[in-house]
Amino acid sequence: MSITLRKFVDRLPKMSTIKPKHKDDKGAYYEVRMTQFMQRLHRDMRPTMLWGYNGQFPGPLFDVKQGEPIQVKWMNDLPSRHILPVDLSLHGLAELPEVRTVTHLHGGVTQASSDGYPDAWFTRGFEKVGPDYEQEIYHYPNNQPAAALWYHDHAMGITRLNMYAGLAGMYIIRDEAEKTLYLPEGKYELPLIVQDRSFKPDGSLDYPRQPDDPEEGWPDPSVVPFFLGDTILVNGKVWPYAEVEPRKYRLRILNASNTRAYALYLDSEDYFYQIGTDGGLMQRTTKAKKIPMEPAERVDLIVDFTGLQGKTITLKNDLGPNADPEDRTNDIMQFRVNQPLAGKDNSNIPRKLIEIPSLKKNKVQTIRDLKLVGTTDELGRPLLLLNNKKWMDEVTEKPRLGDTEIWSFKNLTTFTHPIHIHLVRFQVLDHRPFDLDAFNETGILTFTGPATRPKSNELGWKDTIAVPSATITRVIAHFVPYAGEYVWHCHILEHEDYDMMRPFTIVDPES
Repeated sequence: MSITLRKFVDRLPKMSTIKPKHKDDKGAYYEVRMTQFMQRLHRDMRPTMLWGYNGQFPGPLFDVKQGEPIQVKWMNDLPSRHILPVDLSLHGLAELPEVRTVTHLHGGVTQASSDGYPDAWFTRGFEKVGPDYEQEIYHYPNNQPAAALWYHDHAMGITRLNMYAGLAGMYIIRDEAEKTLYLPEGKYELPLIVQDRSFKPDGSLDYPRQPDDPEEGWPDPSVVPFFLGDTILVNGKVWPYAEVEPRKYRLRILNASNTRAYALYLDSEDYFYQIGTDGGLMQRTTKAKKIPMEPAERVDLIVDFTGLQGKTITLKNDLGPNADPEDRTNDIMQFRVNQPLAGKDNSNIPRKLIEIPSLKKNKVQTIRDLKLVGTTDELGRPLLLLNNKKWMDEVTEKPRLGDTEIWSFKNLTTFTHPIHIHLVRFQVLDHRPFDLDAFNETGILTFTGPATRPKSNELGWKDTIAVPSATITRVIAHFVPYAGEYVWHCHILEHEDYDMMRPFTIVDPES
């Protein structure tokens, strides 16, 4: 049984920025410990037991400059038993330590040894390490455009649990080009990590041990095919509010939920001015009253509160026409425009932002047809796969270093999957619908409409893309600058853990 909490009674927390321990010729050096702790997530709820980076949820904000490398030593100080139900039937987990962690910088352009490979895990004090573990200290070159990235746990088979327990944080890269645009900055820039959770009456995290109506023979605990919490948190507070001035604000929003997608809008019917996506700024600002977000996607928005002094505006989530009236996740947070203007608002909503070279001008070496499929395992549980392959199957995607490829994702399931490719930023080419029932019956692909251009929130550089059901979504990527072992996967965490994740190898032809 979960609990019902009053909305908009807690102030939006401001993320604390982590400071380096020291600097040397390899860049700034940070140490981050993963620990178990108690944190109050709502005024009327007991403190919740969580896991977090440096003892906080979400983890500390990394705020770094383009081209200035940093080093991070991620340290596991967690207990040996998990606080959530672990399904030991997956990936031979019964033979592994129950608590394992490895951190992935999502959207980061890093060498494979610092990417957070799922089998590069380690336990408390590095006592035990996974088969692909290489080093304690991770190196992040930050040699990429300004963008809001994020870091989170990526341990094989338990990512959904480690992240639900609290292991996630935001990582912002800044560059000189961005400074020339006079965007809202300082206290007028709000990084917002949006997540859903459910809670037991004692304030502890509520996560299902098994799917609804488990069949005889299913393990207990057993992985669930998806998770939707009944409560929304922003920056670690349940339905918070922010007090703002009547001026422009920049919102850096991350969907860090396990499964839940959002359709964001303002109940004032004001526009969002979108200036960026996963990989940084877009070429031009776009206006929209609704912004869809799948898990792991980021949007960079400007909201103009000018002239709205005394108003209360709610950031909402459109649940659709068939929503359950008891579903309270239609609200995200409130903005109370009740602060006096501290000074003249000199920030800008530029029409043109940056130039982005089109990858369509590159010579394409390979086109890959990649299927997203649903089946069942030997126990009859739902099992989602990429190209009908499991994680442990032989690597089949081997782009050459420096090649440009088109990856064509064909979604043969009945729901959307957010697909994430590690290392590379890509550009979305198009979406094209097809007759799914006919394909399942005959194997013949029959299109039901023309290919459509990317949506406004899919422009620019992306690292995670929504692939709707019965649709072929094509992306184009340049596989640089590193060779090595990486992964691509669905970012619905319950799918990623079982078994919608595949390794790929970038091959250096010179080696």
